[in-house]
Amino acid sequence: EMQLVESGGGLVETGGSLRLSCAASGFKIDDYAIGWFRQAPGKEREGVSCITTSDGMKWSTDSVKGRFNISGDNAKNIVYLQMNNLKPEDTAVYFCAADVNCVATFRYWGQGTQVTVSS
Repeated sequence: EMQLVESGGGLVETGGSLRLSCAASGFKIDDYAIGWFRQAPGKEREGVSCITTSDGMKWSTDSVKGRFNISGDNAKNIVYLQMNNLKPEDTAVYFCAADVNCVATFRYWGQGTQVTVSS
């Protein structure tokens, strides 16, 4: 069974940093694309970043470029999202998901982790 478990969320002040982890089980992350998404209250879910660790290709949405970095550890089967210079508008529940590529409709999802950035 494919499972994804997020961790690392929390409360941080504006300008602070957090590192989210997405631990995968039941499959190898280098066989899939792993994406990070977020959903703020009253807003639609949006894609934040995506990686295919098999070839190192990455994508990030414009609003986080230069602040967030996605990476993967194939040996540990974990994908990370390092978030720096956090802003209140980054407050959301963050989810990781897996599918065949970064433009797929992601089918496999974790339960999410809350990130709150105080102003």
